[in-house]
Amino acid sequence: MVRKIERDQNRFRQIVRGKIKTDLRKYIAHGEMIGKTGGDLVSIPLPQIDLPEFRYGPKGSGGVGQGPGDVGTPIGRAGQGDQPGGAGDSPGQHILEVELSLEELAQILGEGLELPRIEPKGKANIVEEKDRYTGIRQAGPESLRHFKRTYKKALKRQIASNQYNPDEPIVIPVREDKLYRSWNPVYLPQANAVVLYLMDVSGSMTDEQKEIVRIEAFWIDTWLKSQYDGVTTRYVIHDAVAKEVDQHTFYHTRESGGTRISSAYKLAHKILEEDHPVSDWNIYVLHFSDGDNWGEDNRHCINLLRDQLLPKCNLFGYGQVESPYGSGEFYRELEEAFEEEPNLALSEIRNKEGIFDSIKEFLGRGR
Repeated sequence: MVRKIERDQNRFRQIVRGKIKTDLRKYIAHGEMIGKTGGDLVSIPLPQIDLPEFRYGPKGSGGVGQGPGDVGTPIGRAGQGDQPGGAGDSPGQHILEVELSLEELAQILGEGLELPRIEPKGKANIVEEKDRYTGIRQAGPESLRHFKRTYKKALKRQIASNQYNPDEPIVIPVREDKLYRSWNPVYLPQANAVVLYLMDVSGSMTDEQKEIVRIEAFWIDTWLKSQYDGVTTRYVIHDAVAKEVDQHTFYHTRESGGTRISSAYKLAHKILEEDHPVSDWNIYVLHFSDGDNWGEDNRHCINLLRDQLLPKCNLFGYGQVESPYGSGEFYRELEEAFEEEPNLALSEIRNKEGIFDSIKEFLGRGR
């Protein structure tokens, strides 16, 4: 019975995975899962799953419970929908919330976008020693006693010595029956990564553009955390000047000044130089802006990218979020300056529907 339940549960989870994978673009665009994240689990509403119900069969077929109704009409409780002001007689939309781990969500994202797995670069692999309880010993602390194995050993001993009474099935372990879990050191490679999010918060970036950045950053983080054992995330905002902030400030700050993108690139380079040397870290820098920049600053940004940031990064991604106030010139400047850079990805995000393609543009390189 237990195996059958587990088999049915696994089959249900496969159905859920398939449904999410099919509608992945919609889930990404709506961003509703971000608000349902708790710890390592994400709650996902699935309104398309139909619940089973009884329906009327052909008339005159005999049987119990014959009454008014056409073939195929759902059978509800007596009087349902008949009382004035009561429940309606139309079937409602069934909404089922299913919890998935972030690891499962990352797998679905990778399958849905056909993302290649990331190969950590350089000396970023650090060997970490962990203890795993993979063995059994006859001595140890009571907190590590293996109750199931101890019970089985005691039961076998009592049956073999004719001490077991099926009418009074009491099993009492003695000292020789007790077994304890033991650990062995396991050496695992650990790859560290740092993600720097840079965002323009000048007056031309509205709350709608910031929401697009928030949704995209959630999915990028989900994927990178499935590829690395340790991911550090840092946030930089800028208008004419740049500063490092926490996550909440990153998504809820709006300034009224002008835009000088080079200020963010200088601060990002300083953070990497001081805290995240390229020999020990896999580095991801993701910059989001509406493309407005002080005209003479574009050339400076290109030089900073070419000489300082791109040599350090696994990936540098620039996402241009369309804004009614932004010119979008910076994207074109980068296109002309960098024709084929393997670790530079450019993406234009016109609205929430464009997040899906933007994520694929950034992560589809497997870097």
